[in-house]
Amino acid sequence: MSEEVHPRAAELDDLDALALVSLMHSEDVRAVEAVGTRLGEIAHAVEAVTDRVRAGGRLHYFGAGTSGMVAAMDAAECPATFGVRADVVQAHTALEPGQEDDRGLGQEAARSAGLRPGDAVVGVSASGRTAYVLGALEEATARGTLTIAITCNPLARMARGVDIAIEIATGPEVIAGSTRLKAGTVQKLVLNTLTTAVFTRLGHTHRGRMVGVVAGNAKLRARAARIVADLEGVSVEEARRLLDDAGGDVRAVLARAPRT
Repeated sequence: MSEEVHPRAAELDDLDALALVSLMHSEDVRAVEAVGTRLGEIAHAVEAVTDRVRAGGRLHYFGAGTSGMVAAMDAAECPATFGVRADVVQAHTALEPGQEDDRGLGQEAARSAGLRPGDAVVGVSASGRTAYVLGALEEATARGTLTIAITCNPLARMARGVDIAIEIATGPEVIAGSTRLKAGTVQKLVLNTLTTAVFTRLGHTHRGRMVGVVAGNAKLRARAARIVADLEGVSVEEARRLLDDAGGDVRAVLARAPRT
C-alpha cells in the first residue's frame, strides 16, 4: 500500500543522486513486473470491454486525484491514436480538494454520464477506498453496467462487488503515500494495455500501425504518409497523394480497390 514506509526510508535523505534514482528505478521495475501477475484479469477486461464497444457501448473511467488524471490522459489519447469518437472513452474525475471523499458526487457523476447496460465502467483508485470512485461504481452496478476496478491495494473495498477486479500489489512507495510513483505507473500501464488491446481487436490498428491516426498536425500527417508508404509499398510522395485523395484517411487508402 502507498502509506507503507519504504524499508530504506531512513537512508533516502543521505543518498547521492545516482543511488536515489537507482532505487527508484528498481522499484519501478518491480511495479511493471507486478502487472504481469494480473494479465489474466486484464485480458478478461479487454474481452468484456471489446464486446460492449463493438455493440455501440462506451468506456467510462472514474478516478480522483492522480488516478483521475492518469485516466483522463488515457481517454484523451484514444481519439488521436485510434480514430475513435471522443465520446467512446470518457474520463470523469474529481480533482478539487475534498471531492474524492464525496461518495454522492461519484454517484451523481455516474448518473450524469448516462450509463447504460451496454457500457463499461472502470474505477481507478490506488487505495481502493476512494469514496468518489466507490459511489460511481455503485451507481454503475445499479444501472447494470459492466464494472471493473483497478487498485494497488489487494482486498480493498473497491474490488468487492465489481464484475472484474484488477488488484496489483505495488508495495511501499519510495516516498510514502505518493501514488504518483509506482501506483500511478501501474495504473497508466493497465489503462494503456486495456485501450490498446480493445481497439486493436476492433480493427482500429493494422499490422501494428496506427491506421486510425487523425492527421491533425504536420507530425501526424508525416506519420500517416509513412504508414501508407510502408503498408502499400509506395514512395512517401505517392502516399501523400493517396492521402490527399482520401481526405487524410489512412484506412480509406488501404481499403481502396487495387490499382490495375
